[in-house]
Amino acid sequence: MPPFFMNKRLILLLASVILLVALIGFSVKGNRELTWPEKFVKDSTGLFQSVFHKPAQFIGGTFEEIAALKDTYNENQYLKSRIEKYATLDAEVQRLRKENGKLREDLGAKTNLSAFKPIIGTMIARNPDRWYEYITLDRGTKNGVTEDMAVMTSKGLIGKIKSADAYTSTVQLLSAQDRVNQVPAVVESDKNIFGLIAGYDEKREMLLFRNINTSMKIKKGDKVVTAGNGGVFPLGLAIGTVEDVQPDSYGLTKMAYVKPAADFYDVENVIIIKREAPVPPEGDVSDGAAEGEAN
Repeated sequence: MPPFFMNKRLILLLASVILLVALIGFSVKGNRELTWPEKFVKDSTGLFQSVFHKPAQFIGGTFEEIAALKDTYNENQYLKSRIEKYATLDAEVQRLRKENGKLREDLGAKTNLSAFKPIIGTMIARNPDRWYEYITLDRGTKNGVTEDMAVMTSKGLIGKIKSADAYTSTVQLLSAQDRVNQVPAVVESDKNIFGLIAGYDEKREMLLFRNINTSMKIKKGDKVVTAGNGGVFPLGLAIGTVEDVQPDSYGLTKMAYVKPAADFYDVENVIIIKREAPVPPEGDVSDGAAEGEAN
């Protein structure tokens, strides 16, 4: 026997090829009944497809959903970052609007102080333990600041320069608990009522307007301004409004609680008053009392 027919693997391969060609030949003929081998192959192929098609489709759909979910997550992160950016921008806009409003108020106050030479300053330091007593400004003697200059915001008076260095200065607030921390003041009414701003009620958050003659009529809502005497505070700087009037501890004079026009708690930009106008003659705070007695 020739060696060719002794190779069983080669013979089996050749037979398979012949069978496959025969099946293909039979399948291309139209309008004929399938043979049982063709039916077997067709049924086997259909069963194979039905068994593996749905799991393969499920797995493919799962991967597509995972990819879509990842895209959704990335898009969500992007939108979240944009929202955070817009929130930051909105906060910045609100801050700038607030700062702009304060600067406009300061400009209006500076315009109204035509009789004086204002020096604009900014608070740079404040001790939490002495919050209502002192603040530090970024202006000093190099900027023309000297001791005892009046200091105010766009709303009203807050204190005076306690000490001044070359480039910084310290302001003693009206709310500082100091016996010598006094401001000659006057109530603007039909008749001027003189007294002293001396002391601060921390519980009520109000200034104490003392030495008011008992015969003087003072009521809630009356405006209190600087009297201009004493050589430190110019005339007419806003201090606050009267909220309550009570007799003092001895019953000889009255004392009024004055709500400050300025906010001592939140101070940013200030105006330091360099007095250029003539100083009114220094008078005694009892002049108002004498005037009341004369009437």
